[in-house]
Amino acid sequence: MNLPPRVNVLGVGISALNLDAAVSTLKQALENGQRGYVCVTGVHGVMESQSDSQLRAIHNRSLLTTPDGMPMVWLGRVAGHKTMSRVYGPELMEHVFEWTRHSGHTHFFYGGNTGVADELKQRLQSRYPGIRVVGTYTPPFRPLTPEEESQLIAQVAAVQPDFFWVGLSTPKQERFVSTYNQRLDAKILIGVGAAFDFHAGRVQQAPRWIQRSGFEWLYRTLREPRRLWKRYFRNNPLFVWKVLGQLSGLRRYSLDP
Repeated sequence: MNLPPRVNVLGVGISALNLDAAVSTLKQALENGQRGYVCVTGVHGVMESQSDSQLRAIHNRSLLTTPDGMPMVWLGRVAGHKTMSRVYGPELMEHVFEWTRHSGHTHFFYGGNTGVADELKQRLQSRYPGIRVVGTYTPPFRPLTPEEESQLIAQVAAVQPDFFWVGLSTPKQERFVSTYNQRLDAKILIGVGAAFDFHAGRVQQAPRWIQRSGFEWLYRTLREPRRLWKRYFRNNPLFVWKVLGQLSGLRRYSLDP
């Protein structure tokens, strides 16, 4: 199948698409029997990749690495992809669940704090009647032990979900979907981060106008200052500086995995 082109953002290949194109690509992948993983990536993921070549390779080997933040979209449009728009984890989930209400494709939730995955299942089944959520798993805040990994593999093999949704932090979730893409009997693994908490009703999303303005990072920082201020106030200025260097031609970045 033909995958969307990629926009080179500091060496990370961001898929040049919008929500409709993302869902269409996932449909085609399932129709063609193609397996893979999806990264939903913004400034945080790109900046983490600057000092981590393994993470950069994970992004660049994905089925899709969607533009989660508006800066990714703006850079894509500068590169000539005029129809590119934000493919935000929570909205991608909404579009996929609306489609699978009638398609019969199945879902599995992995991640979140205790109880979040089960709350997410209940809320989405209520919101999207007809969807099929065939399993949930709340992992510990550490790597899985061999026994836990075997249990997870067996649980997933018993239900063979089409979509395996991962709600962890970056870069933990990117490492997980890349590593377990070949170990789990699931067709498409998608890391959507805080989307679990948003859709489970535990964390309030920013209003749509803030999301589209490019200032969602500020909204989230004001709501969770202890956890997020270092991330955004360190990464954002450095991201702008590096992008200016790339756009001016002073610094070149390769998309090689």
